[in-house]
Amino acid sequence: MQHATFDSRGSRIRWTEVPGAEPVRVYLHGLGAMSAVYHAHIAARPALAGRRSLFVDLPGHGTSDRPQDFGYTLEDHAEAVAAALDAAGAAGAELIAHSMGGAVAIVLAHRRPDLVSRLVLTEANLDAFPPPTAGSSGIAAYGEDEFVEGGYARVLETVGPLWAATMRLADPRALHRSAVGLRKGSDPVMRTLLEGLPVDRVFLQGEHSGELAGREGLEAAGVRVLTVPGAGHNVMFDNPDAFVAAVAGTD
Repeated sequence: MQHATFDSRGSRIRWTEVPGAEPVRVYLHGLGAMSAVYHAHIAARPALAGRRSLFVDLPGHGTSDRPQDFGYTLEDHAEAVAAALDAAGAAGAELIAHSMGGAVAIVLAHRRPDLVSRLVLTEANLDAFPPPTAGSSGIAAYGEDEFVEGGYARVLETVGPLWAATMRLADPRALHRSAVGLRKGSDPVMRTLLEGLPVDRVFLQGEHSGELAGREGLEAAGVRVLTVPGAGHNVMFDNPDAFVAAVAGTD
């Protein structure tokens, strides 16, 4: 496990690293998740093995620190990931990012283009104010103190066992602020940033999640959008073969 400081108080963002050939692949998780849990089984597949891989836990999640005075906006998360990549000497990385992690990856690629050479995004948040059915909307609907004092426990009881297994390791206040930041989105919004990025971009949409809004505009901007059969939001679990092929570029 490696670490880097990401704020003035010395808080640390942590990642598990697997050695291998460059360019490095950096795996980013979604809201209330952990990178290794969602992606280690993917990176170990024969088509992807042998590459240097970093499984980064965002601030407030997994093994990373959870400072109480941190903002946990998309920009804050992106700066923390940049600190990790700078410390790891991981310029020109391929970012494989899920859900909120995809939004963070887009912001990072916009702010620090030297760090990112390719994006593989899985059902990344592209727009502000997602529908009420989105997990982030349910968390953000609580006030911060209300969520910490009781909403967190109620949410843990209602989400599925997979998400609950990692969400219970996230700091409640960090989780709420991250959800609020994700709901607010970036400025310009993530979709606009993604359309303007001059790197290879792949977007995976699970078949069971329905048609991706604004797909035509993304494709017109050069984003390769793939609908993954038999998959929902967690494509890496529902159809790992297709996920591996997209990451390897053999789809």
